[in-house]
Amino acid sequence: MGVDLVDITAKRAALTPNRIAFEDALTGRTLTYAHLEDRCARAAAVLASLGVRREDRVAILCRNRIEFFEIMFACAKLGAILVPLNWRSPAAELSALIADCDAKLLVFGGEDEDTANVLIREGLTYLALDEYRPPTSSPARAGGPYEHLLADASPLATDRRWRGDDTWFLMYTSGTTGQPKGVIQTYQMSVVNAFHVGEAFGLGDGDTTLNFLPLFHSAGIQLVTIPTLIAGGTVIVLPGFDESRALALMPRLDIFFGVPAVYQQLALHPEFDSADLARVRSWGCGGAPLADVLVERYAAKGVKVCNGYGMTETGPTAFIAMKEDALRKIGSVGKPLMLLDVRIVDADGNDAAAGESGEIWMRGPGLTPGYWKKPEETAKAFTADGWLKSGDIGRRDADGCYYVAGRIKEMYISGGENVYPAEVENVLARHPSILETAIIGVADEKWGEVGHAFIMLRPGAAPVTAAEVIQFCRANVAGYKTPRHVTFVDEFPRTAAGKIRKHLLAPAPNAPAR
Repeated sequence: MGVDLVDITAKRAALTPNRIAFEDALTGRTLTYAHLEDRCARAAAVLASLGVRREDRVAILCRNRIEFFEIMFACAKLGAILVPLNWRSPAAELSALIADCDAKLLVFGGEDEDTANVLIREGLTYLALDEYRPPTSSPARAGGPYEHLLADASPLATDRRWRGDDTWFLMYTSGTTGQPKGVIQTYQMSVVNAFHVGEAFGLGDGDTTLNFLPLFHSAGIQLVTIPTLIAGGTVIVLPGFDESRALALMPRLDIFFGVPAVYQQLALHPEFDSADLARVRSWGCGGAPLADVLVERYAAKGVKVCNGYGMTETGPTAFIAMKEDALRKIGSVGKPLMLLDVRIVDADGNDAAAGESGEIWMRGPGLTPGYWKKPEETAKAFTADGWLKSGDIGRRDADGCYYVAGRIKEMYISGGENVYPAEVENVLARHPSILETAIIGVADEKWGEVGHAFIMLRPGAAPVTAAEVIQFCRANVAGYKTPRHVTFVDEFPRTAAGKIRKHLLAPAPNAPAR
């Protein structure tokens, strides 16, 4: 039995009925907590009328919008399981995920109608959030549009407590290292995450946050929307990231969380230098450590961006650095949050000493119980006594602050020396012409493996050659860490969190060497 979560919308409607829960950034439409609870209870009735029962899976395909969270809370009220789908993925990939979770219902927005048409199959009921004309050949049972059904429904009375060890939603991994897996997210995980986010950011009932990270990624849901709603604050919803709108909204925000690509885009915006960032008291970054040069760029504006670390499997929040360490311990993700134990483990399974690198292992009540219908994968990810083997390399300094060097699979060995690409990528980010870098290890007859750097240049910057990139690197890191090959790219393949999908990078046939 886990730690239960109270029905969030029902409780908030009782405590703070007239406070604003959501605001649509594009239309200005707002929902009070009382109004939100009414809509969520009606949405539960709509789902029930479409045949959704306890533990049924409800797949949802849409951009960031308030209705996503209404469906999410409606699923909780029914005990159903939400399955957010990546709208960037082709229908063939999504069809496999729907089959994997055996979805009972597909909910979709108008922007993804074409993909939905492909996904709708015999036996799969669908609910259209917007006006929709289904294909005449579709055999599926239909529902929608959502607003019409909502208006005709009576609020459904449901249990006011959600069992901690029950599954609330499934988050399919991005597939950077293999076949996507459905990571189970329980109500207890949300309780622990809300506690950790509240502790790290000082989240309170008067706070306003911005939702723009994709909702098919755990950060889009849990950083920081669900914690804000539990606390009784206000969430402004953007359909997706828009740097101009984000900068315009900063004077209304108390907490901001983004990924490195977001911070980079904001810093490149022509209005960044004049933007009013004074109200935002807490800045967090996850997905990957923010490059030192960007940390310093924001610090020049009086902003301390605190690096964090976590995984879908950790709910996701595991580390967030303290403000006082943002510059003093630049590059660090801080110390483990309150309800998390962490070990750095060497190749022999022993605890590594301070300063030594090893795999990050984590244990605590905020971790996933495992992967959907994949007991073998669950067994591989956890030790017998409950430690999650992250697959990431990290180290702990003498003060107890942690640093993440990247995935174990990304490390390569050159001339007998371990090379961690993230270290070299951070150095190259300081080059005035380089916007972003990704380094992979490639085979080499002499050294076993050497680095191959993929470089995206800064818009409008002075041109730079491969030889100049290598020379710059040699001046700042050890020779064995210096990439031997360079390929310039216009863009990178990315995950939902903005991480570069390195396994999709391929060396150019005659990439410049030395």
